[in-house]
Amino acid sequence: MKKKLLILLTLVLVVAMVAACGDKKKNENSDESEKATTTTAQEADNTSDSEKETEAANEDEADDEDEENYDTGDASLDNPRNQDEIGEKELLVVSFGTSFNDSRRNTIGAIEEKLDDTIDDFSVRRCFTSQIIIDHVKKRDGEVIDNVTEALERAVANNVKTLVIQPTHLMDGLEYNDVVNEVAEYSDSFDKIAIGQPLLTSDDDFNKVMEAIVEATKKYDDGETAICFMGHGTEADSNEVYAKMQALLTQAGYENYYVGTVEATPSVEDVLELVSKGDYKKVVLRPLMIVAGDHANNDMAGDEEGSWKKTFEDAGYEVECVVEGLGQLEAIQDILAEHAKAAIESVED
Repeated sequence: MKKKLLILLTLVLVVAMVAACGDKKKNENSDESEKATTTTAQEADNTSDSEKETEAANEDEADDEDEENYDTGDASLDNPRNQDEIGEKELLVVSFGTSFNDSRRNTIGAIEEKLDDTIDDFSVRRCFTSQIIIDHVKKRDGEVIDNVTEALERAVANNVKTLVIQPTHLMDGLEYNDVVNEVAEYSDSFDKIAIGQPLLTSDDDFNKVMEAIVEATKKYDDGETAICFMGHGTEADSNEVYAKMQALLTQAGYENYYVGTVEATPSVEDVLELVSKGDYKKVVLRPLMIVAGDHANNDMAGDEEGSWKKTFEDAGYEVECVVEGLGQLEAIQDILAEHAKAAIESVED
């Protein structure tokens, strides 16, 4: 049975990743991630490499005065989905997380609701990969959200027989691989187990996401406005997803659409250089992240020096910020639901 389950896990969408990352590499990546949180800032499109632990560091270190600068919303309206006695089939939604309560409910929560509404016979549960965000939300709001280990142990305690994991990560990067590796350690704990693909996996996914972000911003497409999307970015090879999305937009004729990142390339300076070559009067900024958390509110829409908003304003443009995560778009929710269904079908055939 052990051999059968391991084979099943590796065949379900993630063969290369399980093979490529051993415990030693996982520990090294974890050490580097923890080191990064002490020196850099921030939070996530849940995402993926787009959502590293560094994003949450600012949130955890922010004092009460800083938090009073903006209202993150009512945590009591959120469903942490950590209930027990859930039956033999569980769909565990794994997200990086965000401490912005309204965004968490409107993005991650909306994705979970979509999965709950469209997939029968599975109890949908939640976990976050960012312990810093989990601890911050618990301390500030009293809301308890499981980390990956806690969620897997909860599933074992609930006698779940079929476990399907659907990440909300943007890409197949380090964060996604960490989830795959941890889940593999529990392969003997369930009769059937599978992991769904991240948002941007196939060419079809890229095209659907492109269509979704264009549809969401079409009212700004007036010939005088540059529409710029801010992703997180990563030093890993998976950072190429941003260049691929830019190429798709340009090839499709959306030449006034631009894609950049906070932590990698293209940078805001790279995007500004491209925008300056056009005859634009206005710039619209929107995050290319599952959630609209600290990055979206500060690095993109903040008034501090170095933010995307301030950078474009200083260059003479009128700037409008749309602080909404991709997870709010129904088309994005649908893609993740399709990935979850594919993972379920792989273990139920």
